[in-house]
Amino acid sequence: MERTDVQLAVRPQTKTTPRISRVAGRVPGQALGAACLSALTACSTVTAPLQTVGHDLFGHTSNILTGYVGTVVADEPQAALTGRDVLARGGNAADAAAAVGMALAVTLPSRASLGGGGACVASRAGQPAQSFVFLPVAGSAPNAGDRPAGVPMTPRGLYLMQLRYGSVAFGDTVGPAASLARNGVTVSRALASDLVAVQTALLADENVRATFTRSDGTVVQAGDSLVQPRLSGFLDRIRGQGVGDLYDGALSHVFADGAAKAGAGLTADDLRVSLPGQGEALHVTQGDVRADFVAPPADGGFGAASVFASRGATSGQAAVAAWRSSHPDGSNNDAGALAGAAQSLLDSGVSGGGSLPALPASTSFVVTDRMGGAVACALTDGNLFGTGRMAGSTGVMLAASPAHAPRPLLAAAILHRGGSVAALAASGQNGAATALGDAALAAARGSMPVSSGAGRVNAILCDGQSCRGSTDERGAGLATGDVR
Repeated sequence: MERTDVQLAVRPQTKTTPRISRVAGRVPGQALGAACLSALTACSTVTAPLQTVGHDLFGHTSNILTGYVGTVVADEPQAALTGRDVLARGGNAADAAAAVGMALAVTLPSRASLGGGGACVASRAGQPAQSFVFLPVAGSAPNAGDRPAGVPMTPRGLYLMQLRYGSVAFGDTVGPAASLARNGVTVSRALASDLVAVQTALLADENVRATFTRSDGTVVQAGDSLVQPRLSGFLDRIRGQGVGDLYDGALSHVFADGAAKAGAGLTADDLRVSLPGQGEALHVTQGDVRADFVAPPADGGFGAASVFASRGATSGQAAVAAWRSSHPDGSNNDAGALAGAAQSLLDSGVSGGGSLPALPASTSFVVTDRMGGAVACALTDGNLFGTGRMAGSTGVMLAASPAHAPRPLLAAAILHRGGSVAALAASGQNGAATALGDAALAAARGSMPVSSGAGRVNAILCDGQSCRGSTDERGAGLATGDVR
């Protein structure tokens, strides 16, 4: 099998790596990454005081916190624990959310590959949330391959969110995912279920078959160990060289070449020009509760906000169907204008109606920290396992092109009432927006949401004294607790 230069070109980490600097806004250790971005135009409770113990943080001397450090809820347990570890080592909600998103690319690549995209809302204590949208972008090749793929947007989107709200160098949030891929993870029930659903088509790809099968040729099962050395090398490259290398460096050509061999129809120029969007979140106020929802083009947030604003009288799917009929071509670059139009509709009380075709799968997670920060995200590959092919020997599953598949409903929200905060995100294909809207209504009443129907909700409720996390009991997710 042909070998790429991904693993060989990783710059070794030296012992003189500087200590993490935690400041608000930009982080000195992220200056190079920021320049690249600019150039590319179940329950946890506060019960114990914080204590610090000497520990090593991702290769840096630091402390580990005990007691309440924050809460993480995700559809895949190992990714949730990765986020909890970041919080325990002093990271904030944005740091932990970036680590969870990167870890999901290892533990649940069927729904959250690095080749995919997503949307997040993030806030600091008592502040309105910002919306970050990084949906997969269609390639520009005039003669697309036999399996058109989207431009990988998850690394760039998580980087932007963590740059604005994080407190450590982004590379430190990538390290845990690289270790998981290198050392192996336990195949979860969620991943095993997705593998069974599409295994016949999936195993037609040689690189995929080499990754997700046992020695007897059958797909890996829940409880098996899954080691992904190629993906580990790819993540190490991003950690060492920065996210910019994937979009405007040598790694962009490695990825584009691998994608071309997989019939993806992507070029290095597609990676260079595809950017995430950032702007004000959609907001709805009810009494003393302000609810901030991820904004279009991640229009699941609009559907959920419509449910919340109407107090459950509107269907989230129907609201999105009406929105898409009048805004069929939303993209990350149109985020500001689309968010403004969606906010105007919410303010006017117009909801509309209609239905949507069967929509792609997604996954969600939420994080809160001990300082009142919160992040809620939803990620997608545009289809289970995306195109069903990997980008050469990078280990990255390619997401389905949005030009050949309907947009998923990506729904996430943060609620504030005085010093209280709630973070909510949903999956469940066509049911995600309604599920999130209903969950936000429950959270506004101080009740823990209970998922129903097709939608599945991950939620954290904090009242200033304690925080509770909850995941849909029908799934295989995890809500983390205190560090002891």
